[in-house]
Amino acid sequence: MDDKKFIYVTYIAAPPEKVWAALLEGEFTRQYWRHENVSESNWEVGSKWKHIADDEKHTVKLVGEVLENIPQQRLVLTWIAPARLADKAMHTRVAIDLEPLGDMVRLTVVHDQLYEDMRIGISKGWPIVLASLKSFLETGRPLDIFASSRSK
Repeated sequence: MDDKKFIYVTYIAAPPEKVWAALLEGEFTRQYWRHENVSESNWEVGSKWKHIADDEKHTVKLVGEVLENIPQQRLVLTWIAPARLADKAMHTRVAIDLEPLGDMVRLTVVHDQLYEDMRIGISKGWPIVLASLKSFLETGRPLDIFASSRSK
């Protein structure tokens, strides 16, 4: 782990409550991400969360803990692959900030405390996921972000 961080900013034509729900409620995340974000206690600080694939096995892809939650404004999570859970040096952190700007939201994701494999993975993953989120909220249609992997 080092001081590298990934920062992504986008603007979404939707109210903060809709963006917030799309980030945290599994019924929404499945539609644009093909994964479900689940918290064991409604995203309260200290609660555990899981990122579960929308596949037949409901594979748990990521896990972590909620570090900060200011509804519709800021969410901070630890982020780790389940196989590396015991290794504290492999835990990364994601901060998601929403800032209302008129009839839109400025969404900022800062993913830090990165090790090299995670940095490579999230620098490809976050832009696709957040573009799909933006498309989903603005048009009702997510991007088919997994189309290339299904066609192989």
